[in-house]
Amino acid sequence: MQANSIKAVITGGASGLGLAVARHLVAGGARVALLDVQNDKGQAATAELGPASCFFTADVTSEDTVASVLEQASQAMGGLNVAINCAGIIGAGRVLGREAVMPLELFSRTINVNLVGSFNLAKAAADLMQHNEPDEHGQRGVIINTASVAAYEGQVGQAAYSASKGGVVAMTLPMARELARFGIRVMTIAPGIFWTPMVDGMPESVQQSLAASIPFPSRLGQPEEFADLAAFILATPYLNGETIRLDGAVRLATR
Repeated sequence: MQANSIKAVITGGASGLGLAVARHLVAGGARVALLDVQNDKGQAATAELGPASCFFTADVTSEDTVASVLEQASQAMGGLNVAINCAGIIGAGRVLGREAVMPLELFSRTINVNLVGSFNLAKAAADLMQHNEPDEHGQRGVIINTASVAAYEGQVGQAAYSASKGGVVAMTLPMARELARFGIRVMTIAPGIFWTPMVDGMPESVQQSLAASIPFPSRLGQPEEFADLAAFILATPYLNGETIRLDGAVRLATR
């Protein structure tokens, strides 16, 4: 997929990994629509990215909202052929905490945002993409989800988060197989420990400890590296139905 032909919707696009992807794509000539619940950050992001971008306030767990916003985004960009899921929440909490058991609402919300929200965007985007004219590879669109290495080695306190990200990994292949007849690819990136606003607020000693746990390179991942991989996936038609770990060979410890 040529960079200047990309018309992408990116959830969680107002900050972190999503904004890094938006910057990379716009720099290559793409048009992007950012979806996020953070209105102020969304407006700031589009002010930075310029006329090739637009922003919509949207909760990825709302079926009607996502479908409506994607229609608006498609009209604003003159089409839609890429959907990238970067919206997510941590949902940290122990099953048996010191004060009480984990509230079911915490588990349910984590699943709803990270897994159901990813599916919600993917199916709404695929519904629009199926009507695109195929490119020279027979391709009508690409969907990229974001999982986590916690899908494989969840730590203490990550039961909800790991379950949500494990679900994203598990749906990647069957979704790719189903959408293949429409010429729509589905891929997932499972990042390791990345430099995000959450990490930025941690004490320096904690940041150094996290970096030291990564075999090579012994540092936190940069959002730009996530964006590089997303762009590579878009440019490589034979990548389909797979989850790629982007983690410096880290394997999460128990805690």
